[in-house]
Amino acid sequence: MHSGYEPHLWDGCSFHPTLYLDDVSEIPFLVNIAGVEEYQHRAWVRAGEGDLVAAVTPLTRGYEEYCRENLRLGAPDLVLAEPRENLLAVAEACWHGKAFAKIVERARAGNGLLIHPYMSVEPVWELARRVSAAARVPVQVLGPPPPVTWIANDKLRFSELVEHVLGKERLVRTESARDPRTLAGHLLDIGRRYPRVGLKRTRCASAMGNAVFRSEELSSQEHTEALVRSFLERTEWDGREEVLAVAWEEAEVSPSSQTWIPPTGKGEPTVEGIYEQILEGEEKIFVGSRPSTLAKTLNRRLTDASLRCAEALQELGYVGRCSFDLLVVDGEQIRFTECNGRWGGTSIPMSLVDRLVGRPRPPYRAQDVAHPGLVGAPFRDVLRAVGSDPRFVLYNVGPLAQWGKLDVIAFGASQPEAEEALTDDLPRLLGVK
Repeated sequence: MHSGYEPHLWDGCSFHPTLYLDDVSEIPFLVNIAGVEEYQHRAWVRAGEGDLVAAVTPLTRGYEEYCRENLRLGAPDLVLAEPRENLLAVAEACWHGKAFAKIVERARAGNGLLIHPYMSVEPVWELARRVSAAARVPVQVLGPPPPVTWIANDKLRFSELVEHVLGKERLVRTESARDPRTLAGHLLDIGRRYPRVGLKRTRCASAMGNAVFRSEELSSQEHTEALVRSFLERTEWDGREEVLAVAWEEAEVSPSSQTWIPPTGKGEPTVEGIYEQILEGEEKIFVGSRPSTLAKTLNRRLTDASLRCAEALQELGYVGRCSFDLLVVDGEQIRFTECNGRWGGTSIPMSLVDRLVGRPRPPYRAQDVAHPGLVGAPFRDVLRAVGSDPRFVLYNVGPLAQWGKLDVIAFGASQPEAEEALTDDLPRLLGVK
């Protein structure tokens, strides 16, 4: 099925040096996230001694020393590639020039290379082909072939998988169409049963391709169709892609399950944690996460349902990090909303906590922190303000300069203490409360 990718499939046991790269260029509308062009440096906290980390922007001054000396993550080597027109296209930038030469040299010296991307998209596999041909050594990709990547990340394709594996009752009410009139009809029909309805583009992330409407706003077919057309224009719809009309169900909590899927024959998928997502606004934009405080029986049901979906993805050839976003409605009903077939805002800090502390994980909250008072603040000044307080770990600090934004993990002896550390103590230390 994936013969074009077979020479570079990860075998699950490679010991070659690893190249980490966080290329998010194929996820639509991420340019609307403040500072996203600096998110490529989140790969630094996944790397270790002797590894390579590719980027097209330089590291924030002082951050490498912080990761090496304060967090003791080792000393990976930065591959600074010449940026293309799209600053998010890290893999393509590594196809040429000094960056490509450096990667080839390290692959040759190690008699092979493992590429571990944020998301396993076609430019990553093209980089593997080029490096392997130039270095004449094996190069593997820790991720699924792109056709499988998009089964996981396309909301419509994933809903079809969930329906096949678990049944339609594990999904929110969802209809799809390729024309505004039919979509408007779906919204009106769903709105007769639910107080809110939504439109979703199938390949967007972080709610960037969503719109939510109160059903009472949908006064007529004509008015609703105008709302649909406005949404399609705003999201640069190509006129061909299917668009989803969904019930926007009221949920007590929006958990996410973090899974790891090994290659077929190399072990069973595992759920490494159930998390509560911290969401903001009516469209529920993700800003952070914390370990689940839900009942153990509910966590078990979330785990079991997630494992069945992960096993189905594994059969299709999915490999690596994956997470599922869910809703809990009416106290106990589980609904899958989407799959994130990639690393993300919950799995990155989870993995970092495992590296720093190990298991069992202590209570913590991971979240982006942004404030106008931090715009332009040197990272070393922020680090000095936080001091040696062991409750806080700082990462993704690139957006500080222009946007006053960074990501923080806050630990506590209990979950309420972790919450207070991030929401109260940290702003006070930073002088922005």
